[in-house]
Amino acid sequence: MWLHAESRITIVELAQFSGLREEVLRELVEYGALAPAQPGAGELDFNARCVASVRTAARLSNDLALELETPALALVLSFLERIEELEGRLRALDAQLARPRGLAQS
Repeated sequence: MWLHAESRITIVELAQFSGLREEVLRELVEYGALAPAQPGAGELDFNARCVASVRTAARLSNDLALELETPALALVLSFLERIEELEGRLRALDAQLARPRGLAQS
């Protein structure tokens, strides 16, 4: 299923897309590693852009042949989001460096 990054998904949908149980996702919210789109709202919903990092964290947990405890999974998730943020900054800086500069004024 294709999701627009700004689409909203429910916690049930995020559980289906990521392979993590709803209880684990709720714990990740409590740890601050996963932020709902509208904090304080009764029903938890999320921006769809979190699906990729949550799926990656779940896959890493499974690939390590051991179930990571939720605090460790929260740490992995925060690292993945930080890496994504830093890569975005790096792409922006690369784009700035690649732009041709105007002629120097005499």
